Amino acid sequence: MELWDIYDENKQPTGRTMKRNDWHMKPGEFHLTVLGVIARPDGTFLVTKRVMTKAWAPGWWEVSGGAAQAGESSWEAVRREVREETGLDVSKADGGYLFTYRRINPDEGDNYFVDVYRFVMDIKDEDLHLQEEETDGYRFATLDEIKGYAAEGKFLHYDSIRQAFEL
Repeated sequence: MELWDIYDENKQPTGRTMKRNDWHMKPGEFHLTVLGVIARPDGTFLVTKRVMTKAWAPGWWEVSGGAAQAGESSWEAVRREVREETGLDVSKADGGYLFTYRRINPDEGDNYFVDVYRFVMDIKDEDLHLQEEETDGYRFATLDEIKGYAAEGKFLHYDSIRQAFEL
């Protein structure tokens, strides 16, 4: 069973945990998620397509990310998530943490912080090893292509993380 730490509104751990996806958070409680934008020196970005079996946003494009597990730092979580989903090791890549945003969803009981990272890596197709349960393909997309997916409503979190692409 996967556990997540519960944070207060100042992003400080409360010492309590919750079960993964157990959306019964109280007002002022948050969990932590991470996103890793991977840029190549040629100006393209690695984006992956969510499998069609996903309950939420199947077939949409996204960058690697997910929830930090209990006891895991943001940095540890983004390294793990990127490795699990793409096979890439970002620990020695240029870049790193950029910013945090938060979502408050009182009707859903799902409040969370999102730590956004950007890494620059010279990667090729053969460097990728996609997690088939999560990902149904990938591409190296230009910023204009990503904006196009976002305009079609087919790119997760774009409005919240667009500055990570526009650096």
